[in-house]
Amino acid sequence: MNHINDSMNSDMCPVKIYGEDFIEEGAMKQAYAAARLPISVRVAVMPDAHLGYGICIGGVVATRGVVIPWAVGMDIACRMRLTVVDLQPARIVGEEGRLRKAIAECTCFGVGAEFTNPHDHPVMDEDWNVSPVTSRNKIKAWRQLGTSGSGNHFVEFGTITFDKADLCVEPGTYTAILSHSGSRGVGGQVAQHYSKLAMERHHELPKEMKQLAWLDLVSEEGQEYWNVMELMGRYAAASHEIIHRGLLRALKLEPLLTVENHHNFAWKETVNGEELVVHRKGATPAKVGDLGVIPGSMATPGYLVRGKGEPSSLMSASHGAGRKMSRTQTKQSTNWSTLNKMLEERGVTLISAGIDESPFGYKDIDKVMEAQKSLVDVVAKFEPKLVKMAPDGERAEG
Repeated sequence: MNHINDSMNSDMCPVKIYGEDFIEEGAMKQAYAAARLPISVRVAVMPDAHLGYGICIGGVVATRGVVIPWAVGMDIACRMRLTVVDLQPARIVGEEGRLRKAIAECTCFGVGAEFTNPHDHPVMDEDWNVSPVTSRNKIKAWRQLGTSGSGNHFVEFGTITFDKADLCVEPGTYTAILSHSGSRGVGGQVAQHYSKLAMERHHELPKEMKQLAWLDLVSEEGQEYWNVMELMGRYAAASHEIIHRGLLRALKLEPLLTVENHHNFAWKETVNGEELVVHRKGATPAKVGDLGVIPGSMATPGYLVRGKGEPSSLMSASHGAGRKMSRTQTKQSTNWSTLNKMLEERGVTLISAGIDESPFGYKDIDKVMEAQKSLVDVVAKFEPKLVKMAPDGERAEG
């Protein structure tokens, strides 16, 4: 590991790694670097972890009295929402055209995607002057409310199977809507602005650790970031609400169950009797009883899970399968012919996506789930059937 200045801890805080056998060296180094920060209390690495900015994606960092913008991530409040609906699973194929049309009407994809006629929602009536970034980006945020972005963000219909009665749902296979997106362009602007502020205040950090710079929560900048992060959380939740509400109305469906969760966020939580700031960058909250959604890829299962509250993971779990190859490597190592064959074999209809979102670029979701069986219990299994992502060639966002 590279030399770390004397101002850093000579000893690391505790680090717990899940699925170490299939986590790349670069991601591990980022986790250990975070553990050397003088403000770090505990670090955990989820089995879907891979290289990110500052801390690895799939990294969880508990700090004392400070927030690290890059440990929250570029796409603040990126989240999942799953709605089980009263549509017979067999009708997904039979009504594909109708479902496609509904997705096209209820959201849009791509870098800079926005609505000509923006949606109204109470979140836009909140105080967007909480930060200069949100103040100048409010109109853009309004136009992007309910959009889905690019990269690994998606809206899909699939089947979900409950092996036993749970959450007021009887055993059986149902249809579900699953969406994945975050705070869009405004969230990215917030991340960049406050990360820059943090780095300006911590010149003592060596070059390889500058993205781990933090803001004190008692400072004006720290309080401002925290408030705007929470606004981005409500904004991202509102986008998912608009998408799902629109699909339900367009298709005349009734919701049977809804589950949602952030996986790029920071929370004030009690750890060993002390209030700490727990950053989850690409990690699902998994306190005792917490419900969460862990997707696989466009052609592999996802899981509805319930947290076990494992202290060593900072009560967290993975946020997906996690990449095993970079986007560039994935593009170079696969092709549409191979991918289309896989999709056909698994009964998946892909409306659009980038080749870099091929399942071949992701880890085996079932190995990831096996590596975290002490963190969550599986409640139900989701199988994607009709998938919409940003068209091929769109730049990944967040």
